[in-house]
Amino acid sequence: MSINKIDYKNKSEQWENNQILNNSNKPREYDAVLGGNDLPIIPANSAVLGGFEGVEKRLKSSIKDVKIAAIKDAFRYGKKGLILVIKTLANLSIKEKFTIYRILKIQIKPEFNQILNQVFSINEFDVITVDNQGRELSRVCHSAYFFVEKLGEDINLEMVYIPGGKFLMGSPPHEGSHYERPLHEVTISPFYMAKYPITQRQYEIVMKSNPSWFKGMSLPVENVSWYDAVNFCQLLSRKTDKYYRLPSEAEWEYACRAGTITPFNCGDTITPDLVNYAADPYQHPAREIKEKKTTDVGIFPPNSFGLYDMHGNVWEWCQDVWHDNYLYAPTDGKPWEIGKNASYRVRRGGSWVNDAIECRSAHRGRHDAMARRGRFGFRVAFS
Repeated sequence: MSINKIDYKNKSEQWENNQILNNSNKPREYDAVLGGNDLPIIPANSAVLGGFEGVEKRLKSSIKDVKIAAIKDAFRYGKKGLILVIKTLANLSIKEKFTIYRILKIQIKPEFNQILNQVFSINEFDVITVDNQGRELSRVCHSAYFFVEKLGEDINLEMVYIPGGKFLMGSPPHEGSHYERPLHEVTISPFYMAKYPITQRQYEIVMKSNPSWFKGMSLPVENVSWYDAVNFCQLLSRKTDKYYRLPSEAEWEYACRAGTITPFNCGDTITPDLVNYAADPYQHPAREIKEKKTTDVGIFPPNSFGLYDMHGNVWEWCQDVWHDNYLYAPTDGKPWEIGKNASYRVRRGGSWVNDAIECRSAHRGRHDAMARRGRFGFRVAFS
């Protein structure tokens, strides 16, 4: 009787990994971990038999449990171990990273969570959902994968991973205007999007200027035209040797909704505790607005993708040429740049000076691509 080659390979590999875990006769070649769940910083070849070399060997295993145990042991070796874990993670898919992260999150002590988040490049945050009166319904912990682009002078740009998927773009008949219809299905490929609108600090280090009306390094840059935003992307691409760009309108709405179908990614309405926008009731009593200008990025809760300020604060330029509706719009998530007058470009999200209805996920705005206003900003994307 012949043995299936795949079964044989899998059984062989499992046997080998069991030997790595259990073989106590070769303490310098294999790891037999001593101790419980504590993760002290220790020198190589001391509390973990087989030392650092054994950890390296087990990290190459294709068996998830073996790899996870090895990652836990690697944390014991301080910076040397962290570097090894980072190298290992570089070869894994984002899905695999999240799987391992969630398992380790449960297994290790809480004081190591910050290290774990940094090593895996994962942010954790609470996502708030409200009812149509603005009352909090739920607060759920979510996590998002990101990478950091170093711009210089300790200034970073955090880019959040947006998983691909399908969504219905636009507004149903009872919501919005004809500009936001017809409702149509769009398929989005995975991409990265800036965690926040581009700040004045980030804009200055790339463009060597700051045109903003409201000055503050953590405030979003504003008073920028569509051409200014495109120029920023081009200079940033040269600086980083990556292709940065403005998001397409479809990508922007998909990222803003983050899986929701309600007018806002937090539910049926927004409040001044959730968004920087102008005073206006939207299915709830009018409330006092705290600010009448831009606010520091990141002070309001994020959506479930881990993106901040997608509603309000500043309008965000998209790549697309303005069209009056979605008839014949692309369904693959790419920017719509043919037809109509290319001098008018799409902006999304509303701003500090706009009413709530103009801050909805589906709401669309347009302006001359050369226009600069104290409410026009942008964020970047990367495929």
